Amino acid sequence: MQFYYKKNIKKRLAMLATLLLLQPVTSALYYSGHLADNYYIHRGETLEFNTILPITATPTEAVTATVALSKANINSANQMQLKLFNIFPVKQVQVQTVEEIMLVPCGQPFGVRMLMDGIMVIGFGEVESKTGGCCPAVETGILEGDIIKQINHQEITSTNDFKNAVANSNGNALELTIQRDDKFLDLTLFPKYSVMEQCWQTGLWVRDSTAGIGTLTYYEPSSKCFGGLGHPICDADTGELIPLGSGVADTVTINGAIKGQAGSAGQLQGYFSAQEPIGTLDYNGKCGVFGHLENFPSDAQAIPLALKQEITLGEAVILTTVQGNEPKAYSVEITALDYTDDTQNMIIEVTDEELLNYTGGIVQGMSGSPIIQNGKLVGAVTHVFVSQPSMGYGIFAENMYEYTRSTEQKAS
Repeated sequence: MQFYYKKNIKKRLAMLATLLLLQPVTSALYYSGHLADNYYIHRGETLEFNTILPITATPTEAVTATVALSKANINSANQMQLKLFNIFPVKQVQVQTVEEIMLVPCGQPFGVRMLMDGIMVIGFGEVESKTGGCCPAVETGILEGDIIKQINHQEITSTNDFKNAVANSNGNALELTIQRDDKFLDLTLFPKYSVMEQCWQTGLWVRDSTAGIGTLTYYEPSSKCFGGLGHPICDADTGELIPLGSGVADTVTINGAIKGQAGSAGQLQGYFSAQEPIGTLDYNGKCGVFGHLENFPSDAQAIPLALKQEITLGEAVILTTVQGNEPKAYSVEITALDYTDDTQNMIIEVTDEELLNYTGGIVQGMSGSPIIQNGKLVGAVTHVFVSQPSMGYGIFAENMYEYTRSTEQKAS
């Protein structure tokens, strides 16, 4: 009996030792999937993490020179090994040293007027021909969301260009160059004569422009670059990202708001209030819209851009405008962080009673409102949770600024 008891104790101790060993291994695996692959640090600083368990970063190769904050330079980054308790390997990451970046947090509403790079297919209709109803566009293989770039090797810049080409076709083949996602396709479209409209038709519904209201996130005085929205401008019908041909930013005055409720997103209401544009749009991408401002509508002071590992759970503020055109600070709580996504990096919850009473929390038009924590620009509001309007997503300001720098480099 005594032998059995001792054997049982040894077995339990072995199981306990195994569990103690598995715990850090499991934690290391968790952090491997939840920490980013790329980081920036400032000169003279070390890579540190706001994690519950201690994670250290150890260089695996020589330090390189300071580089600009841009994805284009990622190949020159240093490799570092992350370890849990400085023992258990988590993952290897790329680390770059960057100079501190100073940006003016905005929060002002702005208007967007965009002309597309080509024309977008937003739907289809039926053509009543002599032989019955048909849709030549569908028969050709055109899809909703396709961008028509050329007809008969001539660039198409407006819906009028398209209508004129169809009207003058006399039923002859139209050779289309179409962009679908990142691919270019050549399709042949044969218009049909509509006996009802007495003209040649294709069955295509197309759009060449869009307009809307959002919020400026930041402005860089040295370059006059700005970033806004924190998410792309997409077509209302297709949901596809709109390729930017050209565009301008306008001043907007907010004159009201529709309060958000569970199941129904609220909305800021406003109007374009400037005679002349305040800037130009250069890029529409997954992290927002970017461009240059000629007339910056604020004398606010620049603050540091926060690197993603500097952001913590807890209290923060957003700058947003819900009346007129002057932003105001409202209290929020950062409740979750995701380092692996390009856009949905934070979950924030509005805690400010004034904003909750007026808008219900986050509403459409507030996208781009800067999030500030510990005196640094950490991100921007992007989306509302329709089921719970007091909460929504935010994007890291670092992710937005990478596109500002890339856009500036392309322009130069």
